[in-house]
Amino acid sequence: MEHTEEILNMPSFNEGEWLKLLFLISDTQDWLNNLAYGAMLQIPIRDRRQLFRKTYYLSATALTHIIERHYYKMMRHPATSKFTIPLTEILTHLRNACNEPILPVPGSMNFQRTIDTGDIIGFDCDRLPTSLVTIVTDGGGRITTAFPGNFKKRMS
Repeated sequence: MEHTEEILNMPSFNEGEWLKLLFLISDTQDWLNNLAYGAMLQIPIRDRRQLFRKTYYLSATALTHIIERHYYKMMRHPATSKFTIPLTEILTHLRNACNEPILPVPGSMNFQRTIDTGDIIGFDCDRLPTSLVTIVTDGGGRITTAFPGNFKKRMS
């Protein structure tokens, strides 16, 4: 039989209060997830539901990251590549990339899709105009970031 020692100087564990807290957090997270999903469904592009599939998913958090770091109207992160097209066009390109082949991102567990839009959509990290969009997803297909330009060029 295992010998368990009492942990000294630890406050007592109140299981009932902890369970209330756990359920409160769970209910709040569900509410926030539904609120975020509803907000994302307001995106004015066709077939927007393709951005919310189980194998290719854009969360409000990831979209916020993309906008904060890579949208030309945001002055933060000036040394990064920037989209210079309207937000709806960025989202359209993200949607269109869902069926593109994926490649592993070297040195990580993530994957990348790179598409050529055929039009200049912004500038890459070298400040050169680019028509490429790179989308990075985790192993489950959740989009973590997207940016103008090529991932390999960005790594160098």
